[in-house]
Amino acid sequence: MQTKIVKINRENFTDIQLNEAGEIIRDGGLVAFPTETVYGLGGNAFDPEAASKIYAAKGRPSDNPLIVHIADMDGLSEIVENVPESAAKLAAAFWPGPMTLVMRKKPVVPDRTTGGLDTVAVRMPVDEIARALIRVSGVPIAAPSANRSGRPSTTTAQHCIEDLDGRIEMIIDGGSVDIGLESTIVDVTGDIPMLLRPGAITLEMLRDVLGRVDIDPAILGPMAEGVRPKAPGMKYKHYAPKAELTIVMGEPDKVRDKINELVAADIAAGRKSGVIATLESRNAYHGQTTLKVMGTRNDESTVARNLFAILREFDETGVDRIYSEGFEDTGIGRAIMNRLRKAAGYSILEVD
Repeated sequence: MQTKIVKINRENFTDIQLNEAGEIIRDGGLVAFPTETVYGLGGNAFDPEAASKIYAAKGRPSDNPLIVHIADMDGLSEIVENVPESAAKLAAAFWPGPMTLVMRKKPVVPDRTTGGLDTVAVRMPVDEIARALIRVSGVPIAAPSANRSGRPSTTTAQHCIEDLDGRIEMIIDGGSVDIGLESTIVDVTGDIPMLLRPGAITLEMLRDVLGRVDIDPAILGPMAEGVRPKAPGMKYKHYAPKAELTIVMGEPDKVRDKINELVAADIAAGRKSGVIATLESRNAYHGQTTLKVMGTRNDESTVARNLFAILREFDETGVDRIYSEGFEDTGIGRAIMNRLRKAAGYSILEVD
Protein backbone atom coordinates (compact mmCIF):
# COMPACT_ATOMS: atom_id res chain seq x y z
CA MET A 1 0.00 0.00 0.00
CA GLN A 2 1.25 3.49 -0.86
CA THR A 3 0.56 6.02 1.89
CA LYS A 4 -0.33 9.52 0.68
CA ILE A 5 1.08 12.41 2.73
CA VAL A 6 -1.08 15.56 2.74
CA LYS A 7 0.25 18.72 4.39
CA ILE A 8 -2.37 21.08 5.85
CA ASN A 9 -1.85 24.39 7.65
CA ARG A 10 -4.13 24.21 10.70
CA GLU A 11 -4.23 28.02 10.83
CA ASN A 12 -5.52 28.38 7.25
CA PHE A 13 -7.39 25.51 5.63
CA THR A 14 -10.84 24.61 4.29
CA ASP A 15 -12.91 21.47 4.76
CA ILE A 16 -12.54 20.85 1.00
CA GLN A 17 -8.88 19.97 1.56
CA LEU A 18 -10.03 17.06 3.75
CA ASN A 19 -12.61 15.62 1.35
CA GLU A 20 -10.33 12.84 0.14
CA ALA A 21 -9.44 11.87 3.71
CA GLY A 22 -13.13 11.84 4.62
CA GLU A 23 -13.91 9.60 1.66
CA ILE A 24 -11.16 7.18 2.72
CA ILE A 25 -12.69 6.90 6.19
CA ARG A 26 -16.24 6.48 4.88
CA ASP A 27 -15.01 3.70 2.59
CA GLY A 28 -13.40 1.80 5.47
CA GLY A 29 -9.82 3.02 5.09
CA LEU A 30 -7.44 4.58 7.61
CA VAL A 31 -6.09 8.12 7.97
CA ALA A 32 -3.56 9.43 10.50
CA PHE A 33 -4.39 12.97 11.59
CA PRO A 34 -3.28 15.55 14.17
CA THR A 35 -5.13 16.36 17.37
CA GLU A 36 -4.11 18.67 20.22
CA THR A 37 -2.85 15.65 22.21
CA VAL A 38 -1.06 13.26 19.80
CA TYR A 39 -1.64 12.11 16.22
CA GLY A 40 -4.56 9.68 15.86
CA LEU A 41 -5.02 6.73 13.51
CA GLY A 42 -8.62 7.13 12.36
CA GLY A 43 -11.25 4.83 10.91
CA ASN A 44 -15.05 4.71 10.74
CA ALA A 45 -16.20 4.00 14.31
CA PHE A 46 -19.33 2.24 13.00
CA ASP A 47 -17.38 -0.15 10.76
CA PRO A 48 -16.03 -3.27 12.52
CA GLU A 49 -13.70 -4.00 9.61
CA ALA A 50 -12.16 -0.54 9.96
CA ALA A 51 -11.50 -1.29 13.64
CA SER A 52 -9.83 -4.56 12.62
CA LYS A 53 -7.62 -2.62 10.17
CA ILE A 54 -6.61 -0.23 12.96
CA TYR A 55 -5.58 -3.11 15.21
CA ALA A 56 -3.65 -4.73 12.34
CA ALA A 57 -1.86 -1.53 11.27
CA LYS A 58 -0.74 -0.85 14.83
CA GLY A 59 -0.10 -4.46 15.84
CA ARG A 60 -2.45 -3.66 18.72
CA PRO A 61 -4.15 -6.29 20.94
CA SER A 62 -7.83 -6.50 20.01
CA ASP A 63 -9.00 -6.22 23.65
CA ASN A 64 -7.51 -2.72 23.89
CA PRO A 65 -10.49 -0.39 23.24
CA LEU A 66 -10.41 2.50 20.78
CA ILE A 67 -11.47 6.08 21.50
CA VAL A 68 -14.33 7.42 19.37
CA HIS A 69 -13.92 11.05 18.30
CA ILE A 70 -16.90 13.35 17.68
CA ALA A 71 -17.12 16.90 16.35
CA ASP A 72 -20.01 18.17 18.50
CA MET A 73 -22.50 17.16 21.19
CA ASP A 74 -25.00 15.94 18.57
CA GLY A 75 -22.53 13.19 17.77
CA LEU A 76 -22.62 11.96 21.36
CA SER A 77 -26.29 10.96 21.21
CA GLU A 78 -25.53 8.68 18.25
CA ILE A 79 -23.19 6.44 20.21
CA VAL A 80 -24.08 6.43 23.92
CA GLU A 81 -27.21 5.14 25.69
CA ASN A 82 -27.38 8.05 28.11
CA VAL A 83 -25.25 10.89 29.39
CA PRO A 84 -24.78 10.72 33.18
CA GLU A 85 -24.92 13.98 35.12
CA SER A 86 -21.20 13.74 35.88
CA ALA A 87 -20.46 13.38 32.16
CA ALA A 88 -22.59 16.40 31.30
CA LYS A 89 -20.74 18.52 33.86
CA LEU A 90 -17.31 17.43 32.63
CA ALA A 91 -18.27 17.94 28.99
CA ALA A 92 -19.52 21.45 29.76
CA ALA A 93 -16.21 22.24 31.48
CA PHE A 94 -13.67 20.57 29.19
CA TRP A 95 -15.12 19.81 25.74
CA PRO A 96 -13.87 20.36 23.17
CA GLY A 97 -10.57 19.40 24.72
CA PRO A 98 -8.16 16.67 25.83
CA MET A 99 -10.63 14.60 27.89
CA THR A 100 -12.23 11.22 27.08
CA LEU A 101 -15.37 9.98 28.83
CA VAL A 102 -16.31 6.29 29.16
CA MET A 103 -20.10 5.71 28.93
CA ARG A 104 -22.53 2.91 28.04
CA LYS A 105 -22.58 2.40 24.27
CA LYS A 106 -25.46 1.99 21.85
CA PRO A 107 -25.59 -1.23 19.79
CA VAL A 108 -24.61 0.71 16.67
CA VAL A 109 -21.05 0.91 18.03
CA PRO A 110 -19.46 -2.46 17.17
CA ASP A 111 -17.72 -4.58 19.77
CA ARG A 112 -14.49 -4.47 17.75
CA THR A 113 -14.35 -0.71 18.28
CA THR A 114 -14.78 -1.08 22.06
CA GLY A 115 -12.56 -4.12 22.58
CA GLY A 116 -15.62 -6.22 23.41
CA LEU A 117 -16.85 -3.90 26.17
CA ASP A 118 -20.41 -2.60 26.57
CA THR A 119 -18.94 0.86 27.13
CA VAL A 120 -17.40 3.30 24.68
CA ALA A 121 -14.68 5.91 25.21
CA VAL A 122 -15.65 9.24 23.59
CA ARG A 123 -13.71 12.45 23.00
CA MET A 124 -14.39 15.79 21.31
CA PRO A 125 -11.00 17.18 20.23
CA VAL A 126 -10.34 20.90 20.12
CA ASP A 127 -7.97 20.64 17.13
CA GLU A 128 -9.71 22.15 14.11
CA ILE A 129 -8.22 19.70 11.58
CA ALA A 130 -9.48 16.77 13.65
CA ARG A 131 -12.99 18.19 14.01
CA ALA A 132 -13.16 19.14 10.35
CA LEU A 133 -12.13 15.61 9.37
CA ILE A 134 -14.94 14.17 11.49
CA ARG A 135 -17.43 16.53 9.84
CA VAL A 136 -16.43 15.75 6.27
CA SER A 137 -16.28 12.02 7.01
CA GLY A 138 -19.90 12.09 8.19
CA VAL A 139 -19.20 9.46 10.85
CA PRO A 140 -17.55 9.42 14.27
CA ILE A 141 -13.90 8.43 14.00
CA ALA A 142 -12.35 5.66 16.10
CA ALA A 143 -8.73 6.64 16.64
CA PRO A 144 -5.99 5.39 18.93
CA SER A 145 -2.56 7.04 18.76
CA ALA A 146 -0.98 6.72 15.30
CA ASN A 147 2.02 4.61 16.27
CA ARG A 148 3.00 0.97 16.19
CA SER A 149 1.75 -0.69 19.39
CA GLY A 150 4.20 -0.36 22.27
CA ARG A 151 6.17 2.49 20.64
CA PRO A 152 6.11 6.10 21.87
CA SER A 153 3.04 7.95 20.65
CA THR A 154 3.37 10.20 17.62
CA THR A 155 3.52 13.98 18.01
CA THR A 156 4.56 14.83 14.42
CA ALA A 157 3.61 13.50 10.99
CA GLN A 158 7.19 12.27 10.57
CA HIS A 159 6.68 9.95 13.55
CA CYS A 160 3.55 8.59 11.82
CA ILE A 161 5.54 8.00 8.64
CA GLU A 162 8.22 6.12 10.59
CA ASP A 163 5.65 3.75 12.08
CA LEU A 164 2.83 3.50 9.53
CA ASP A 165 4.13 4.31 6.04
CA GLY A 166 2.81 1.65 3.68
CA ARG A 167 0.30 0.37 6.24
CA ILE A 168 -2.47 3.00 5.88
CA GLU A 169 -3.99 5.09 3.08
CA MET A 170 -3.15 8.63 4.21
CA ILE A 171 -1.25 10.73 6.75
CA ILE A 172 -2.35 14.34 7.28
CA ASP A 173 0.62 16.50 8.24
CA GLY A 174 -0.68 19.30 10.45
CA GLY A 175 2.63 20.07 12.17
CA SER A 176 3.58 19.36 15.77
CA VAL A 177 0.87 18.80 18.36
CA ASP A 178 0.34 21.13 21.29
CA ILE A 179 0.01 18.94 24.40
CA GLY A 180 2.06 15.86 23.55
CA LEU A 181 0.32 13.37 25.87
CA GLU A 182 -2.88 11.44 25.20
CA SER A 183 -6.18 12.60 26.65
CA THR A 184 -7.34 12.22 30.23
CA ILE A 185 -9.81 9.30 30.48
CA VAL A 186 -12.64 9.29 33.03
CA ASP A 187 -15.09 6.42 33.55
CA VAL A 188 -18.49 7.94 34.39
CA THR A 189 -20.53 4.70 34.32
CA GLY A 190 -20.44 4.18 38.10
CA ASP A 191 -21.66 6.16 41.09
CA ILE A 192 -18.18 7.60 41.58
CA PRO A 193 -16.26 8.83 38.50
CA MET A 194 -12.96 7.01 38.04
CA LEU A 195 -9.76 8.39 36.51
CA LEU A 196 -8.47 5.70 34.14
CA ARG A 197 -5.65 7.67 32.48
CA PRO A 198 -4.19 11.01 33.60
CA GLY A 199 -3.59 13.77 31.10
CA ALA A 200 -3.63 17.53 30.63
CA ILE A 201 -7.04 17.72 32.30
CA THR A 202 -5.67 16.91 35.73
CA LEU A 203 -7.24 15.07 38.65
CA GLU A 204 -7.36 18.35 40.53
CA MET A 205 -9.30 19.97 37.66
CA LEU A 206 -11.77 17.06 37.55
CA ARG A 207 -12.34 17.30 41.29
CA ASP A 208 -12.94 21.04 41.04
CA VAL A 209 -15.94 20.22 38.82
CA LEU A 210 -17.27 17.01 40.39
CA GLY A 211 -15.92 16.85 43.92
CA ARG A 212 -15.03 13.21 44.40
CA VAL A 213 -13.12 11.44 41.61
CA ASP A 214 -11.26 8.21 42.40
CA ILE A 215 -8.11 6.85 40.74
CA ASP A 216 -8.00 3.43 39.10
CA PRO A 217 -5.13 1.38 40.64
CA ALA A 218 -3.91 0.48 37.13
CA ILE A 219 -2.53 4.03 36.81
CA LEU A 220 0.17 3.23 39.35
CA GLY A 221 1.01 -0.36 38.45
CA PRO A 222 0.60 -3.04 35.79
CA MET A 223 -2.77 -4.77 35.37
CA ALA A 224 -3.11 -8.41 36.31
CA GLU A 225 -3.19 -11.03 33.59
CA GLY A 226 -6.67 -11.86 32.31
CA VAL A 227 -8.15 -8.47 33.26
CA ARG A 228 -9.85 -6.67 30.38
CA PRO A 229 -8.76 -3.01 30.16
CA LYS A 230 -11.53 -0.41 30.54
CA ALA A 231 -9.74 2.15 28.38
CA PRO A 232 -6.75 2.50 26.04
CA GLY A 233 -3.29 2.32 27.54
CA MET A 234 -4.19 0.57 30.79
CA LYS A 235 -2.98 -3.00 30.31
CA TYR A 236 -0.07 -3.27 27.91
CA LYS A 237 3.44 -1.86 27.86
CA HIS A 238 3.44 1.41 25.95
CA TYR A 239 5.70 4.20 24.78
CA ALA A 240 8.86 2.10 25.13
CA PRO A 241 12.14 3.15 23.49
CA LYS A 242 14.44 0.44 22.19
CA ALA A 243 16.88 0.91 25.08
CA GLU A 244 16.20 -0.20 28.64
CA LEU A 245 14.64 2.73 30.55
CA THR A 246 14.88 3.24 34.33
CA ILE A 247 13.22 6.03 36.31
CA VAL A 248 15.23 7.32 39.27
CA MET A 249 13.11 8.80 42.09
CA GLY A 250 14.03 10.66 45.26
CA GLU A 251 15.52 13.95 46.44
CA PRO A 252 16.82 15.88 43.40
CA ASP A 253 20.49 16.00 44.44
CA LYS A 254 20.52 12.30 45.29
CA VAL A 255 18.78 11.44 42.02
CA ARG A 256 21.44 13.27 40.03
CA ASP A 257 24.25 11.63 41.99
CA LYS A 258 22.72 8.20 41.44
CA ILE A 259 22.28 8.73 37.72
CA ASN A 260 25.91 9.86 37.41
CA GLU A 261 26.95 6.74 39.34
CA LEU A 262 24.92 4.49 37.03
CA VAL A 263 26.32 6.18 33.93
CA ALA A 264 29.88 5.73 35.22
CA ALA A 265 29.22 2.04 35.81
CA ASP A 266 27.86 1.69 32.29
CA ILE A 267 30.91 3.38 30.80
CA ALA A 268 33.19 1.06 32.76
CA ALA A 269 31.26 -1.91 31.42
CA GLY A 270 31.42 -0.68 27.83
CA ARG A 271 27.76 0.31 27.65
CA LYS A 272 26.38 3.52 26.16
CA SER A 273 23.96 5.44 28.38
CA GLY A 274 21.48 8.23 27.92
CA VAL A 275 19.98 10.64 30.46
CA ILE A 276 16.61 12.41 30.38
CA ALA A 277 16.93 15.61 32.40
CA THR A 278 15.20 18.94 32.87
CA LEU A 279 16.42 22.45 32.18
CA GLU A 280 17.21 22.88 35.86
CA SER A 281 19.43 19.80 36.11
CA ARG A 282 21.11 19.57 32.71
CA ASN A 283 24.49 20.81 33.98
CA ALA A 284 24.59 18.21 36.78
CA TYR A 285 25.42 15.29 34.46
CA HIS A 286 28.86 14.51 33.16
CA GLY A 287 30.80 11.76 31.47
CA GLN A 288 30.38 10.20 28.06
CA THR A 289 26.62 10.13 27.92
CA THR A 290 23.81 11.30 25.65
CA LEU A 291 21.83 13.99 27.45
CA LYS A 292 18.37 15.16 26.39
CA VAL A 293 16.38 17.92 28.10
CA MET A 294 12.59 17.39 28.23
CA GLY A 295 11.61 20.84 29.50
CA THR A 296 11.45 22.85 32.69
CA ARG A 297 10.00 21.87 36.06
CA ASN A 298 8.65 25.40 36.32
CA ASP A 299 6.24 24.51 33.50
CA GLU A 300 5.76 20.75 33.29
CA SER A 301 3.59 21.12 30.19
CA THR A 302 6.91 21.60 28.36
CA VAL A 303 8.02 18.20 29.65
CA ALA A 304 4.78 16.59 28.50
CA ARG A 305 5.08 18.15 25.05
CA ASN A 306 8.59 16.77 24.46
CA LEU A 307 8.50 13.39 26.22
CA PHE A 308 7.48 11.10 23.35
CA ALA A 309 9.69 12.86 20.82
CA ILE A 310 12.70 12.46 23.10
CA LEU A 311 12.03 8.75 23.64
CA ARG A 312 11.99 8.36 19.86
CA GLU A 313 15.17 10.41 19.46
CA PHE A 314 17.02 8.02 21.76
CA ASP A 315 16.32 5.21 19.31
CA GLU A 316 18.59 7.01 16.83
CA THR A 317 21.49 7.28 19.30
CA GLY A 318 22.12 3.57 19.84
CA VAL A 319 22.21 3.85 23.65
CA ASP A 320 21.88 0.65 25.69
CA ARG A 321 20.30 2.21 28.77
CA ILE A 322 18.37 5.38 29.55
CA TYR A 323 17.96 6.97 32.98
CA SER A 324 15.19 9.50 33.57
CA GLU A 325 14.50 11.80 36.46
CA GLY A 326 11.06 11.29 38.02
CA PHE A 327 8.28 13.77 38.73
CA GLU A 328 5.74 14.36 41.46
CA ASP A 329 2.35 12.63 41.06
CA THR A 330 0.43 15.91 41.05
CA GLY A 331 -1.02 18.03 38.25
CA ILE A 332 0.29 17.11 34.82
CA GLY A 333 3.24 15.43 36.57
CA ARG A 334 0.85 12.53 37.26
CA ALA A 335 0.36 12.07 33.50
CA ILE A 336 4.09 12.35 32.81
CA MET A 337 4.86 9.70 35.42
CA ASN A 338 2.10 7.45 34.07
CA ARG A 339 3.73 7.47 30.62
CA LEU A 340 7.25 7.11 31.99
CA ARG A 341 6.28 4.14 34.19
CA LYS A 342 4.77 2.32 31.22
CA ALA A 343 7.72 3.19 28.97
CA ALA A 344 10.07 1.79 31.61
CA GLY A 345 7.99 -1.33 32.21
CA TYR A 346 7.72 -0.07 35.83
CA SER A 347 11.50 -0.20 36.31
CA ILE A 348 11.85 2.42 39.08
CA LEU A 349 14.85 2.99 41.33
CA GLU A 350 14.07 4.74 44.61
CA VAL A 351 17.04 6.66 46.06
CA ASP A 352 17.07 7.16 49.83
